[in-house]
Amino acid sequence: MALFLSIHPENPQPRLLKQAAQWLGEGGLVAVPTDSSYAVVARLDDKNAADRLRRLRGLDDRHHLTVLCRDLAEIGHFARVDNRQYRLLKAATPGPWTFILEATKEVPRRVSHPSRKTIGIRVPDHLVLLGLLEQTDGPLLSTTLIPKDESDALNDAEDIRARYDHELAAILDAGACPQSPTTVIDLTSDEPVVVRVGRGDPASLGLA
Repeated sequence: MALFLSIHPENPQPRLLKQAAQWLGEGGLVAVPTDSSYAVVARLDDKNAADRLRRLRGLDDRHHLTVLCRDLAEIGHFARVDNRQYRLLKAATPGPWTFILEATKEVPRRVSHPSRKTIGIRVPDHLVLLGLLEQTDGPLLSTTLIPKDESDALNDAEDIRARYDHELAAILDAGACPQSPTTVIDLTSDEPVVVRVGRGDPASLGLA
C-alpha cells in the first residue's frame, strides 16, 4: 500500500520530502507532481528502476526515460551539451520541457536508449519536486504517469492511489497539475526536432 503524503505545493514540508526520499533510497517508486503532469520517479542509481518504470507504463527500452536534474549545471554531468544546445537549454530551463541528448558515462547503459545512447533530460519548475531532488542529493529517473493503453497523463493523486496503490511506495499529493506532458525536443541532430508538443510552446524558443 502506497504511503499517501499531502504536501503543500508552494511550501513543501521538509519532513515529508525526507520520507519520500527515504522510500526512494530503499528502491521504491514515488508518484510526484511536476510543472506538467504527475510523474513517477526512482533513483537513477537504482539498478532495477528503469525496468520497473517501463513495466509500470507498459513501455519498451526504446522509449526515452527522463533524468530530472536540479539545475542547468547538473545537466552537464549526464548529457553531452555543446554551445548551441546550451543556449536552448538555458532559455527553457526550468520548465515543462524534455530534451533528448547524448548520454554521458554517468548514465547507466540500462537507462539510455539501447542503440542511440540518448536520454531525456529536464529541470522541472515545481517546488515539491525540486525539494525532493535536494533531499535525494542527486538526479531522479522519471516517466510521465500515463496508464497503459491510455493517452492522458494522470492529474489527481486520489486517482493515482486507486490505480497504483500496490505498485508505488509513496504518492506526493500537492493538488492538481496542469495535466499536460512536457514538450519533447530532440537536440541530437543539426537542428532541433520537436518530437511532442505539450505544455511548453515551441514558438517561445523560436521553434516551429
